[in-house]
Amino acid sequence: MSGIARRLYRGEVNVDFVGRRKLWYGLSALLLAISIVGLIVNGLNLGVEFKGGSVFSFKAPTATIEQVRGTFEETGAHQVIVQETKNGWRVTTESLPAEGVTKTQKAVAGDYGLRQNDVTVQVIGGSWGGQVANKAVIGLIVFMLAIILYLTVAFEWKMALSAIVALFHDLVITAGVYAWSGFEVTPATLLGFLTILGYSLYDAVVVFDMIKEVTAKLGTTSKMTYTEAANNALNHTLIRSLNTTLVAILPVAAILFIGTTLFGAGTLKDLSLALFVGMIVGTYSSLCVATPLLVTLKEREPRYQAIARRVASRGAGTAPVKGARQPVAAAAANGSGSAGSVADGDKRKKK
Repeated sequence: MSGIARRLYRGEVNVDFVGRRKLWYGLSALLLAISIVGLIVNGLNLGVEFKGGSVFSFKAPTATIEQVRGTFEETGAHQVIVQETKNGWRVTTESLPAEGVTKTQKAVAGDYGLRQNDVTVQVIGGSWGGQVANKAVIGLIVFMLAIILYLTVAFEWKMALSAIVALFHDLVITAGVYAWSGFEVTPATLLGFLTILGYSLYDAVVVFDMIKEVTAKLGTTSKMTYTEAANNALNHTLIRSLNTTLVAILPVAAILFIGTTLFGAGTLKDLSLALFVGMIVGTYSSLCVATPLLVTLKEREPRYQAIARRVASRGAGTAPVKGARQPVAAAAANGSGSAGSVADGDKRKKK
């Protein structure tokens, strides 16, 4: 495994990402289907900030989750969600009337030897959560429109379309993970969702910039098709994408697995799960969704269809030698290999 890692770092591995596009399309379709089923069957576990409710906070070091839940259910509360944090217990219920809140406070205080004032209560209305959700949707729409405009101006509309498809792909799969895992969706989760959009877009732009540079040199004497040139460019950005993901995901994984286990970091857990899943899926989508989709769209253009036919007729449309990656500029230059051969032949004739 270490040998493969060294070869990958040195640029000696050429992975045929674009050639396996059917595999990636099938895998993405499966992940999307599972995610959509989870969203339909289970739905998202919206936090109290969105659906409203009553939040009780108190300290009872010797209590257990079952005991705390039993105390609240005996008072007639439903939809009881019990969380143990480093500051004590945090119990969320549906919105309770004033007499229900007082009754619950007295029951908790009596069961755990507390004063009624030691049981703090926070009542959150559903209207506030609706405002947060509306603002998040508006922010998402503005973000998408800005990205489409930028990519269309900086690159072209087909790259913009591929990037947007990859972004929606990442959002749906990440939301599906929340649906199946039952993790609570809070305002911190929405921040995580917006963050992974920026991360996924950054990865896609790096790849597209290299593809644009390489494919701009394709011409009538090119020995590579658009597919081969794009795959070559993708391999040149592969190590950068993997390094960026690894460096970014390590602290997020520490927050998710270590912080939540040892310190019970509830808010950080909501944020870190979205970042952890989104970064992994975002890297995958930039390599295996956005680029293959772009190639699928570009290969339909008459210019690149003509190049593909010429390369196939000359028998020069073979993939790069396995285990060796060609330099981008040299591989895509128009007729550079032929010019070098002619020059060498002239030198030999003079001798």
